[in-house]
Amino acid sequence: MLILSSLRTRWASLLGSFVAVALGVAVVASTVAGLAAAVGAPVRAPERFASSPVVVMGRDTLTVEVRRGPATARVSKKLAHPHPVDNQLLADLRALGPVRTDGGGRRDAVGVDAPVAAVRAVVGERARVLTGSARRLADPAAARDAQQLVSVVALLGTAAGVTAFVSVFVTASTFAFVIALRRRELGLLRMAGATPGQVRRTLLGEAGTVGIVASAAGCALGVRGAPLLVRALVDGGVAPSWFTLRAAAHWPYEVAFGVGVLVALAGAGTAARRAGRVGPAEALREAAVDTGVLPWSRKLIGGLLLAAGLALLARSLWTDPADLLKRKTYTTRPMLLITAVAALAPALVGPAIRLLVRLPGAAGLLIRENSAASVRRTAAVAAPVLVTVALAGSLLGSAWTVTEAKAAEARERTRAQFVVTGEELKVPVVPGATVSASASTAVFVREDGTALIRSDARAVADVRAFAEVTRLPVVAGDVRKLDDRSIVVNEEWERHTVGAWVRVWLGDGRAARLRIVAVLARGTGDNGAYVTAANAAGAGVDRLEVRVAGGAAERARAVRELRASGGTVRSAGAWLAEAYPRVGMWGGGGGRGGARTRLGLFVVLGISLVYAGISLATTLLMAMSVRGDELRSLRLAGATRGQVLGVVVGEALVAVGVGAGLGVGVSAVDLGGLAGALGVLGAPVRVGVPWEVVGACVGACAGVGVVAAGVGGVVAMRSRVRG
Repeated sequence: MLILSSLRTRWASLLGSFVAVALGVAVVASTVAGLAAAVGAPVRAPERFASSPVVVMGRDTLTVEVRRGPATARVSKKLAHPHPVDNQLLADLRALGPVRTDGGGRRDAVGVDAPVAAVRAVVGERARVLTGSARRLADPAAARDAQQLVSVVALLGTAAGVTAFVSVFVTASTFAFVIALRRRELGLLRMAGATPGQVRRTLLGEAGTVGIVASAAGCALGVRGAPLLVRALVDGGVAPSWFTLRAAAHWPYEVAFGVGVLVALAGAGTAARRAGRVGPAEALREAAVDTGVLPWSRKLIGGLLLAAGLALLARSLWTDPADLLKRKTYTTRPMLLITAVAALAPALVGPAIRLLVRLPGAAGLLIRENSAASVRRTAAVAAPVLVTVALAGSLLGSAWTVTEAKAAEARERTRAQFVVTGEELKVPVVPGATVSASASTAVFVREDGTALIRSDARAVADVRAFAEVTRLPVVAGDVRKLDDRSIVVNEEWERHTVGAWVRVWLGDGRAARLRIVAVLARGTGDNGAYVTAANAAGAGVDRLEVRVAGGAAERARAVRELRASGGTVRSAGAWLAEAYPRVGMWGGGGGRGGARTRLGLFVVLGISLVYAGISLATTLLMAMSVRGDELRSLRLAGATRGQVLGVVVGEALVAVGVGAGLGVGVSAVDLGGLAGALGVLGAPVRVGVPWEVVGACVGACAGVGVVAAGVGGVVAMRSRVRG
């Protein structure tokens, strides 16, 4: 009864927690439903050889034995150039029954109308035999669909993780501030004989009730939101066109409901423990100055998190700087630092305000001192701004910095004036020009006997021409010495000494022993291996890099000749812009990859910004609801209504500014670590800070803060005057 009575009386103060949990559950329900659809996607019917009961497909995997402790295991990797169904095998299959081909020049698969057992006996180890739904593996769209589903899982998994993090963060911050506002009430309960355990159970009961109701509402929103999310993924090119929700899957909503209740309890847990330590003397407190705002346990947790975040950053810089450039890493790494700074925020806001804030006049002095004295309120308002600004600066800044470093590397690697791209390009003769033809391939190496590593590579047709149109970041050796018995590697390889021999498997699975003639810097990961065309059987030319001697007339003539290749002719600058699109908030960044990256960042930042607005509004409204006496005193001292509103709005803006400053600080540490990693890897360092996005986030938070503080101040003054 006490819990229900408290909820009826204090529903307004718990409204922020309710909305935060409900929104979090709605997002989690939608994303988990999408994940369920991606992981359990229906098996698509074969299209290419739908009428054939058996499909014979050339071998497309390389299988190698590696050590797994005292035993050995067989690991497989996809070949860069799957084997075709050769003429001899085709003749053997035709002896069994009708064979269907799709008219392609390269026969990677054929359909056979014959008994499966007979086909398997004829094929043996020469190829793969596919039956039933496995026949879809021969469809060209199968690999693309699988890759898109991986992108869906990565995007929705990140969104669900960020949602859980931000919702716990906001809920915990809101509950902590509610407890701070209820110190006198809790002191009265203790004075009336309530034990610390009873106080904790009461508050946890309130949180659990809010969590249950909010989770139910969130699941209802998730049922409507999940189809909209799936449609957005399909329209954005992230998911295949046939991607849809699983109609019978109810467990995502059950999971989301449980997550919502746990988020509410976890968010209120720390505040409830602190509330249990409130003594009866708190019932007599009237001072508005916060004291003891940072207990030793919070100092310890915040310090440990900060030390862990900085230590992990330093360890990655020392042992594996390339890991800091991965999207998964720079998406999740800032959360540790954000949590640490938010935990320590009550100890930081007071000194920061007194040191940095200088406002003119008596109102300015009052704003400054009120903000510095009421550190719980200031920290509660600053926390969601910190999360939003830090995520915006870190995520977009990291994505822009990594993309720009890759683009700068590519610009430095080429001397070409024109680049032609396409499949199975013809190599035309262009008078007065150097034309370097190359093909995408891969090489595989067994490192330390325990892992089979695939390294993307390019197969060069003419080493002399290649050396003229490229400028590779060579740290040892000479690229011009590349021949059919050698290879160019980078510093990331386990063995990268010029003159050393390495055993590799080529893109078509053939084993080869090649000598290292040059070593490249590791860079951002795009400095792959280089071999000659003889070591890339089956690889069709897909890029021509062209350098023309002469002026505009010669270049125009070269372009006309290059169109005979059958590919797309671009200037080197245009090709680089297409291949390495910039990641921007308001656009920019061509291609599907750039669009998918922007969509993912929009989801994460949108979640945090909405949560920031909710938390800001509810925290300020709660704060204003108990400041009626204080605001009335200002009126009695001679302040006008406008001056009083100016003070409360100014305090809100100061808190938003403090949160923005802390968020920028977290972003600076994060981007500084990324810049250090690029420097260690020998890649170009040009850190990008998305100031326009950060400014937009701060502006949105400031706008919400001004409105909420103004409305709350008006309501508080009216209620107290009438009372």
